[in-house]
Amino acid sequence: MSAPVDLWRFVDMLRTRRLFEPGTPIAIARAPGRLDVMGGIADYSGSLVLERPIAEATCAAVQRVDRPVVEVTSIGRSPLTLALSSLAPGGEPVAYEVARQRFASPDQHWAAYVVGVILVLARERGLPLTSRGMRVVVSSCVPESKGVSSSAALETSVLQAAAHAFDLTIEPRDLALLCQRAENLVAGAPCGVMDQMTCVFGEPDALMALLCQPAELQPPVPLPGGLAVWGIDSGERHAISGSDYGSVRAGAFMGLRILADYLRVPGGYLANLDPPEFERVASQLPEELSGEEFLAGYDGTSDTVTMVSPGRRYQVRGATAHPIYERRRAETFRRLLLESRGDVSGVELGTLMYESHASYGRCGLGSRGTDRLVELVKSVGPEAGVYGARITGGGSGGTVAVVGRPDASPAIAGIADQYARETGHRPYVFAGSSPGVAAVGAQVVTV
Repeated sequence: MSAPVDLWRFVDMLRTRRLFEPGTPIAIARAPGRLDVMGGIADYSGSLVLERPIAEATCAAVQRVDRPVVEVTSIGRSPLTLALSSLAPGGEPVAYEVARQRFASPDQHWAAYVVGVILVLARERGLPLTSRGMRVVVSSCVPESKGVSSSAALETSVLQAAAHAFDLTIEPRDLALLCQRAENLVAGAPCGVMDQMTCVFGEPDALMALLCQPAELQPPVPLPGGLAVWGIDSGERHAISGSDYGSVRAGAFMGLRILADYLRVPGGYLANLDPPEFERVASQLPEELSGEEFLAGYDGTSDTVTMVSPGRRYQVRGATAHPIYERRRAETFRRLLLESRGDVSGVELGTLMYESHASYGRCGLGSRGTDRLVELVKSVGPEAGVYGARITGGGSGGTVAVVGRPDASPAIAGIADQYARETGHRPYVFAGSSPGVAAVGAQVVTV
């Protein structure tokens, strides 16, 4: 596949601004953000998720330099230079927790997503951090804190470029999993894997289908010609590292541990439970439970990226139920698209999205702005070509996904206008799609 136009614009910018040493090869890569259409937070519980790569993307460039440093420039931010000795004293890469603490301050946390993947390459794939370093430049059009995976786009583009610059062969699936590792262990965000997998494997005009056990890629689901997808930004800041997302994830794993006393959970994934089977024992789950009460009866959970805090209270039943029902909603959504033969039942798709949105709310991951956007979509309805909407990704703000007919763009604009009048925030509207890292690959240029 030929490289998207925005990647070559990035190269032109690098040449104009003279950000690299002339005559030395530069590896460049590009990764789109993603719009979560169905599945969302059920990914860490083994659900099927359906994801759409967006048109907006992050571009990264990496050049090897004959100095023991990592120089990072993110367009629009102050550059950062790290001595290789701070990442690998004596040539041995530091522990992930050490790097996590190094980038914990708000003014430098963005760099954890860049340096994190470099550290992962060093620890997991033998990238040498000794005498020769690198210069990294990134530029992103993926809006931050809107729930469209700006962090995963950054990680996957940097890792792809860095691996190519240092002659490391990384299979696409491994690329996604390594980036998830960087986000979990260095950036400290307890995300599932769907974001990175979409940034790597997403295809235009299709939904990426992924069974998150842990990352089983399934055939893409083409979007029928009579269907279009948009994202509308609520203006409410989304952060996957926030306490709401983390506490809901912890609550789901608490529920998984409690249920294990009453039934067998296939593969250890909540999403593998059939709803009737869950309903037989759901009364054994408390609606809410303190971490102290849970830890008094159990050693902990099987989750490796969240901890149960004794001083917190957790929504357990809603967080446990969500992935069990969300997987069935996602599977029905996929089946409707695959069986449509171009004549898709938009109303049925919309009903599934509204049910998913309500389930987020029961988990405690709704927000006033996203609720209002969903209400506005409902009020416009199928008569205007708009079928359904739901909050996306980690919830608690961010972006709402909307499904409708391709000719519904005026209705989408009207919803955005109404929301702006009510809130004072002009929503960013995501439309269009673009290929992931696996399709585009890495390019080599000189400046």
